[in-house]
Amino acid sequence: MRIVSIGGGPAGLYFALLHKRRHPDHQVEVFERNRPDDTFGWGVVFSDETLGNFEEADPETYREIRFNFATWGDIDTHFRGQKIRSSGHGFCGLPRKQLLEIFHRRCRALGVELSFEKEIPTLESVGPADLVLAADGLNSVIRKQFEHAFRPSLDWRHCRFTWLGTTLPLEAFTFIFQENEHGLFQVHAYPFQRGAEPLSTWIVECHADTFQRAGLDRADESQTVEYCERLFAPFLQGHRLLSNRSIWRQFPTVSCERWHHENIVLMGDAAHTAHFSIGSGTKLAMEDAIALSAAFESKSSEGIPAVLAQYERSRRVDVLKVQRAAQTSLEWFENSRRYLKQHPLEFTFNLMTRSKRITYENLEKRDPKLVARVREHFADKHALSATPEGVVPPPMFAKLRLRGMELANRVVVSPMCMYSAEDGRVGDWHLVHLASRALGGAGLVFTEMTDVTPEGRITRGCAGMWNDTHTAAWKRIVDFVHAHSRARIGMQLAHAGRKASCSRPWEGDRPLLGPDAWPALGPSADPFGPGWPAPRAMTRADMDEVRDSFAAGARRAEAAGFDIVELHMAHGYLLSSFLSPLSNSRRDEYGGSLENRLRYPLEVFDAVRAAWPAHKPISVRVSATDWLDLEGGQTLDETILVARALAEHGCDVIDVSSAGNTPRSKPQYGRMYQVPFAEAIRTEVGIPVMAVGGIQGADHVNTILAAGRADLCALARPHLADPYLTLRAAIHYGHTGVPFPPQYQAVQPRPGAGEA
Repeated sequence: MRIVSIGGGPAGLYFALLHKRRHPDHQVEVFERNRPDDTFGWGVVFSDETLGNFEEADPETYREIRFNFATWGDIDTHFRGQKIRSSGHGFCGLPRKQLLEIFHRRCRALGVELSFEKEIPTLESVGPADLVLAADGLNSVIRKQFEHAFRPSLDWRHCRFTWLGTTLPLEAFTFIFQENEHGLFQVHAYPFQRGAEPLSTWIVECHADTFQRAGLDRADESQTVEYCERLFAPFLQGHRLLSNRSIWRQFPTVSCERWHHENIVLMGDAAHTAHFSIGSGTKLAMEDAIALSAAFESKSSEGIPAVLAQYERSRRVDVLKVQRAAQTSLEWFENSRRYLKQHPLEFTFNLMTRSKRITYENLEKRDPKLVARVREHFADKHALSATPEGVVPPPMFAKLRLRGMELANRVVVSPMCMYSAEDGRVGDWHLVHLASRALGGAGLVFTEMTDVTPEGRITRGCAGMWNDTHTAAWKRIVDFVHAHSRARIGMQLAHAGRKASCSRPWEGDRPLLGPDAWPALGPSADPFGPGWPAPRAMTRADMDEVRDSFAAGARRAEAAGFDIVELHMAHGYLLSSFLSPLSNSRRDEYGGSLENRLRYPLEVFDAVRAAWPAHKPISVRVSATDWLDLEGGQTLDETILVARALAEHGCDVIDVSSAGNTPRSKPQYGRMYQVPFAEAIRTEVGIPVMAVGGIQGADHVNTILAAGRADLCALARPHLADPYLTLRAAIHYGHTGVPFPPQYQAVQPRPGAGEA
């Protein structure tokens, strides 16, 4: 069998030696366009948990790599004149050139044929082969030749970076954030060579506009080095920066719909990239090699197509997880200017938890001293009192005041439709559902989406607030919550718009047809999706009637005793559908530009603000993005402008969700996946925000709050599974400052008792 690797980077070389080790009779060849000693970059870095896979795959290679490692466990962050160290992480690094030399020696010892300075312009250039590895990197010619099969996507990012080295002997993974007259520059640096001639990687990154202002678009390598040495002189301690093909680059996020075609397989950067702030490019490449080798052993009897299919199945999910974390980290650094006003401790915690792979509790296990400092800083900033025993509680237990309403903590029960009302009137189910979550300790409990007209319901089971019987039914629930808990309770007012007139989820969850249906309204006569009836485009009279119904709903909410109202301007319901250009095709003053699309939602907000008591707050839920920027959908930048306008009109909190205006949206779901949208609005507008979406529990809540990403955290599914989430968190953290209902005091944490 003849196996050919086009590309002599870590993926191709590592697979070649792994395969030849197991199959010495197979012909394995590696073709590399560069010289053996010519490689881009300086050092490569791994985390400790990565190394176990390498030891099992080939102990001899692992031992040589391990012998040459520089190891460290700290991360230093230089920000606003302070250096803050985080410990307990565990990294190791070595020169990239040395890693490749180790692979070269091992390959030659095993009988792998290595050919350097060999350009492979097409697949045909290598001749007949049973298996071809397209391991030729970011600009893979093989991926390009067969892009109809691989269907690659390249997303070129907004920052520029240059990969330098330095003789400075670093002790830790080092981040530096340095401003000058041109803007913010950030350094990602780490040691990779110890001893008499220490070397470190020194990656300089900046936003594209800073890059232009500094004139670096016209700089050659020596001018780049001179500029960066001058900029970072206080940190270099007299040491020099070194250049090695250190031109300024844009990072591309590469993903492919398929990784294999016939007998060709993509590996490493040819198949997927991960931003260097995660440090996982070489790791991914080597793990690709391990997975392909394992797939060959298990599936070779079924033929090469079966081997490659197994390889892709085994790697796809793990790579996707790393790419998502890397993308989140990449976007954090693209937007790092947002955080320049943060306190160094808050900034450092934000940086440490940016990719969502490290959370509050995870970081506390690694570095309890740093998290204690962050917790104490948060407590000082938000007047969070220590317990009588002197214990500073986690951020989730901080109070928050919005106008005349004070919340006991930062946990919110998100609105969740129950579809169990009768003619809009809520009953026992809603009492038990909402009251149990209030008893469970949440600071704020929201009703489900509550509609201001009968025609504005999603289903016949949706809750309403359009007559006095509704007011009385809701008052029963509000009174119970106020009498038996410290929770505040809010009503989310809404109109379903063109998404009205559907069956309940357990009855099919589809548009009603025939006599069971009722007419829907929308900004324009465009159906929500295929198979949906077209709504009636709203007239001015319709708009007046619905606006007044929202105001009447707010007055009824006040009569029922609610503490806060929220306007639903998200998820494709009526007000949201005005905001998105994908659902609003009006040609009058309520369509077209963002200013026009926002006009009617602001009219409704103003009417509700006028009807709602001045001492009580109003929140607005928004869809930050349609996840369809390239198709003309609502964007985060537009939503920031929407939030700014709402704040100017008297909004107190922006509740930040996403999508819902069209079934074509493809959100990238994951842990805390919508939090970056909330964070952007908070930092750009300066208004309190409520984060929602994939927040899985108390650990995530503390992570978000301590990093300054949001002021409140709304949880839906976690509260369905555990109504007592906040009380359970008090027990978990041993926090004695949360008052339990008298009936539940048997499990309340007590001083010195530890976890119950």
